Amino acid sequence: MISSPELVFYAIILKANIFRVVCVLILIAKSNLGLADVLKLKDGASVSGSIIKENDTSLMVDLGFDILRVPKNQILSREKSTKAKKGDALEAMSDKIYSRVRNLPTRSVRELVKEVGPATVQVRTSSGLGSGFIISPEGYVISNNHVISGDYKLTVVLYEQGERELRKVTFDKVELLAQSPLFDLALLKIHAERDFPFVPLAQSNALEQGQEVFAVGSPLGLERTVSQGIVSVRNRVVESGMTLIQHTAQINSGNSGGPLFNRQGEVVGVNNLKIASSAVEGIAFAIPTATVVHFLENRDAYGFDPRNPNSGYRYLSPAGSVKKSTPQKTHTQ
Repeated sequence: MISSPELVFYAIILKANIFRVVCVLILIAKSNLGLADVLKLKDGASVSGSIIKENDTSLMVDLGFDILRVPKNQILSREKSTKAKKGDALEAMSDKIYSRVRNLPTRSVRELVKEVGPATVQVRTSSGLGSGFIISPEGYVISNNHVISGDYKLTVVLYEQGERELRKVTFDKVELLAQSPLFDLALLKIHAERDFPFVPLAQSNALEQGQEVFAVGSPLGLERTVSQGIVSVRNRVVESGMTLIQHTAQINSGNSGGPLFNRQGEVVGVNNLKIASSAVEGIAFAIPTATVVHFLENRDAYGFDPRNPNSGYRYLSPAGSVKKSTPQKTHTQ
């Protein structure tokens, strides 16, 4: 016979073991929050879950609460879910203000624009405007340093899809947190009591020559303009010493700071330069996301203080200098 204290002791052990089992089950459930397989059946129904086993005649689908056997001769199509879930996040730690997502499916530009468009913004200053994109639901925005042009009284404009047309939402409480003339990057923060649409950053070193990309921005103030192209060269060193992505997506004045996307809806670069000449077409440049991530993770080193702005020196061209006739690389703002 077990005494009362021993019964209590065994009860505590039992509860602890149950707690461990529950924790393991929760971890298993969370690990299965990745992109689900979607099976469209011939009778019009669909099944969504993780494929855990497959043979010549059937698929075994984990629905989360049960295992379902689906005969292959009843399956019309099989594809990955188009929405990334929490389990796919590679980097979503509390000290990071950006995210990365894995296993996103390749989709058409037409489909992707509907998702990434709301996170692409206009950045307005007292002297002009450029583009930018939101990287977190808290309202952190990436743009070009030359878009800011030393002006820290900024406005960010979002374009949200209404029932029939885009609805303009203007935010005047925008803080310049960090900037780097060397990398031509700026980090802004929209102060508002709401969550914002945002886009993930890609691994830019995974880009390949010839890969399809598309740009979204506000060339000449024309909001949410989309242009498509390919990666011409993944790493191109320009006169400033920066290593940029060379691509063929059309960008113009106002595209600066806007995102360059891959066909998975991830940002692979920040548009900032083009070759401006009547004899040159289809030569544009973007800052790789590897540079953007370095800038974000070391943002304290590039922190902006309006009382002591860390914007570096700006040198003007000598008076009376002769313009060269050769094509010049220019910012797109």
